[in-house]
Amino acid sequence: MNARRRLLLAGFFVALPWPTASTWANPVQPPALMLSGVYRPGIPLEAYWLSEKYDGLRGYWNGQRLLTRGGQPIQAPNWFTAGWPSVPMDGELWAGRGRFEQALSTVRQQTPDDDAWRAIRFMVFDLPAHTGPFTQRIPAYQQLVKTLAQPWVQAVPQEKVNSHADLMARLDNMVNSGGEGLMLHHGDALYRAVRSDDLLKVKTHEDAEARVTGYVPGQGKYTGLMGALLVQTTDGRRFRLGSGFTDAQRKQPPALGTWVTYRFRGLHASGLPRFASFLRVRDDMNPTPSEPASNQRQP
Repeated sequence: MNARRRLLLAGFFVALPWPTASTWANPVQPPALMLSGVYRPGIPLEAYWLSEKYDGLRGYWNGQRLLTRGGQPIQAPNWFTAGWPSVPMDGELWAGRGRFEQALSTVRQQTPDDDAWRAIRFMVFDLPAHTGPFTQRIPAYQQLVKTLAQPWVQAVPQEKVNSHADLMARLDNMVNSGGEGLMLHHGDALYRAVRSDDLLKVKTHEDAEARVTGYVPGQGKYTGLMGALLVQTTDGRRFRLGSGFTDAQRKQPPALGTWVTYRFRGLHASGLPRFASFLRVRDDMNPTPSEPASNQRQP
C-alpha cells in the first residue's frame, strides 16, 4: 500500500464516527439451544415434521426469565410471562410475517412498551428439558400452551410432508404469503444443544451470521462512507460484505464486534459465500459490557 493510500484510509477512519455496539443489561449464561442445519434434497422427509420458520427473535424461557439466544434478559412486561411454567420453553418472539424490525424494536427495549408488546406472540416450538423424542415433545408443548390459555403464547403447528416436490410447493406458498421459510424437525431427535440435521431450515436463499471485524472505505458515490464490512464467519473465514446496505447504514454502519446476518447463494470452492449481501444486524447476539466480542457464543 503506498503512502498516499495509507493517508486516505487513515483520514477516513478518523473522520467517520464509527458506532459502538448496542448492549443488553445483565447477561447470564447463554442457553444451550438446538441449532439448525440447512435442508438438502435427498433428506428422508418421512422422518421429519414440518412447520413455519417465523421471522422473529429466538426466545428461551428458562423457567424463571425470558432470554435471548445470547443470554441477555428480555425485559418483557410482567403480564407477558405471568403464570408461565417452571419448565423451559423454546420459541420465537414474533410480531407477524414481514415484521421482524417491529419485533426487534419491541424486544430490545430495556423499558417495555405495553402497547408494542401486545403485538408480540411467543411461538413455542419445543421443550428443552423434555427427555423424549420430538414426536413426543410436540403434544407435550401443545398441551402446556393450551393449559396456559394466554393468547400471546401459541403452540407452533407441526405437520408431515411427503416429498421434495411437496416441500418446495409448500415453500413457494409460504414465501408468496409473506412467510420467511419452513423448518424440518426429525421426529426421533432428542433435544441436543448442537447444530445438526435433526433440525433443518428450508428457505429460498441461504443465510448465516458473521461478526464485524473492520471496514473498507467507500469509493465514488460512497466516498466518505463505509464501502464494505470486513466480517468473520463462525468457522473463521473472512470476507468483505459490500452489498445490501442503505445509505443510512453506510453512514452509520454496524459496530465492530457485532453480529450481522447475510444472505448468499451457495459457496465458492474456497468455502466463502457467493453473492453475499447484508440482511440485518443481529442485536440479540451483540457483545455486552461484561463479555468481549471475541467470547460471544457462536450462532
